[in-house]
Amino acid sequence: MAVLLSAAALSQSFGARVLFEDLSLSLSEGDRTGLIGPNGSGKTTLLEILAGRQAPRAGVRALRKLTRLAYVPQDSQFGPDDTVASVVTAALAGLPLEEREKTARMEMILGRAGFDIPATPAAALSGGWRKRLSIAAALVTSPDVLLLDEPTNHLDLEGILWLEDAIRTANACLVVTHDRYFLENVASHMVELNPVYPQSAFQVKGNYSEFLERREEFLEAQAKQQDSLATKVRREVEWLRRGPKARTGKSRARVDAAGRLIEELSAATARARTATAKIDFTASDRKTKRLIETEGIGKALGGRRLFQNLSLTLSPGVRIGLVGANGSGKTTLLKILQGELEPDEGSIQRADRLQIVSFAQDRGAHLDLDLSLRRTLCPEGDSVTYRGRPIHVAGWARRFLFREEQLDMPMSRFSGGERARAMIACLMLAEADILLLDEPTNDLDIPTLEVLEDALLEFSGAVVLVSHDRYLLDRVSTVVIGLDGGDGGIFADYSQWEASRNEPPPPKAVAKESRPPAPEDGPKRKLAYLDQREWDGMETNILEAERELAARHRELQEAASDASRVTEAYEELQQAQRRVEDLYARWAELEAKVAR
Repeated sequence: MAVLLSAAALSQSFGARVLFEDLSLSLSEGDRTGLIGPNGSGKTTLLEILAGRQAPRAGVRALRKLTRLAYVPQDSQFGPDDTVASVVTAALAGLPLEEREKTARMEMILGRAGFDIPATPAAALSGGWRKRLSIAAALVTSPDVLLLDEPTNHLDLEGILWLEDAIRTANACLVVTHDRYFLENVASHMVELNPVYPQSAFQVKGNYSEFLERREEFLEAQAKQQDSLATKVRREVEWLRRGPKARTGKSRARVDAAGRLIEELSAATARARTATAKIDFTASDRKTKRLIETEGIGKALGGRRLFQNLSLTLSPGVRIGLVGANGSGKTTLLKILQGELEPDEGSIQRADRLQIVSFAQDRGAHLDLDLSLRRTLCPEGDSVTYRGRPIHVAGWARRFLFREEQLDMPMSRFSGGERARAMIACLMLAEADILLLDEPTNDLDIPTLEVLEDALLEFSGAVVLVSHDRYLLDRVSTVVIGLDGGDGGIFADYSQWEASRNEPPPPKAVAKESRPPAPEDGPKRKLAYLDQREWDGMETNILEAERELAARHRELQEAASDASRVTEAYEELQQAQRRVEDLYARWAELEAKVAR
């Protein structure tokens, strides 16, 4: 395969801190490369260099002649007069195409991306739809190389699946993302940017699971090598302490070799030092069984119904995942639970003196970007109070992987992941009965995601989590509620909700108990004795099965607050659904026999 984009011996620094050094990678035809790494390791900087927007401190970047490259940055920015159509039209402006072909391309890409009204102002779009528009504007040019920085941020499931399909058809693509299912489904190559590796990166041919296996093997081998090197260094240090008996050429060479070994061990030890944020939310340990209880609540905005007849109970230990398309009402439901909005219908009861801690999706609205990190973490004084104990702000910042020299930097200079860590650091200081988290995973690196997952699993209060991170929802949620403009389906986990979207809807008889079509006045052909008996009782059997299915639906709704019961209730619902489907299939089979 021809190499389209390559980089050799790249080095770059941020101030005095080295981001990466002596880094080399290439992108060939057919490559779909996933790029991961800790926040602050230089992933966005590397993409800027590969896109030709930034020059490296050292090294060479080369793009094959006549290769068309498209770059989608992490933040989607549009002008006040931009519309969906104008953004895509602007992307096509430099291509040698006739206007008719440009129009056809625009209509095709907008249709595939799900845009129904091209005249919609870009500024009026939600975060997920703005991201879709940015990606669509890149794809419409049919690029040879596609560079994407955190493209799954804010995208709903439909958007993520659309992006997965689009990337599979791309000529070559490099994607910065921390969506582990996305990497598993799409990546043919993996690159981790991390100072723990020589040349600043570890590269594997394969998807995410293959990368994890190869990385584990590499780190084990590296640890053994470091142990062996440490043994050699100890032996040489002992020799140096005794002092060479004579200043011969051989002894001087051994002294020099010992020095090189010590330097090599020091570099390996420094690379092996890894740190992760220490996330541990403070639970109030309140024993109230019903912290929040809703009964039949519904909400409409702008004349469009978001959800209706939604009943749920938040108790300690319940972790609800809210899923649904962008604009389905997930954030609105969080605001209702918190008391910022009132439902249009139904009732909501909250326990007395309820303590709610919330993480907002719009971080800009809750972080003053002109404020320093010091004042963001600690508005007054020089220490914070965590679980009754004072901690100096510098120590608190280190807990979230911030360096002391960053304390007086304004928040505007921090990456999205660093801002998310700062918000989590502030939230951890407050005791909580309930955590309401709206897209907390955007921009977080994989090590921090894993720590966040563990913290949510250990939190003894209730959690309501909005996220499109499929792996996190599968691991953390005790129940998933899917919002679709109706009553909201309740499922045991994210995978069951996703599977349910591909299943045919249950027969209308479940809701209305309408009777199956009656057989004709008499069979056109005489059935065998046992078949005739089955035929005669089919109508009664189907109605009984449908009543059972309706009962299982009600039980699953009622089990939403009981994590131990949800999975069992969902399995019973599936069995009842299969029973109804089997009966209808058998009905059709007998009817075909009669008609012959």
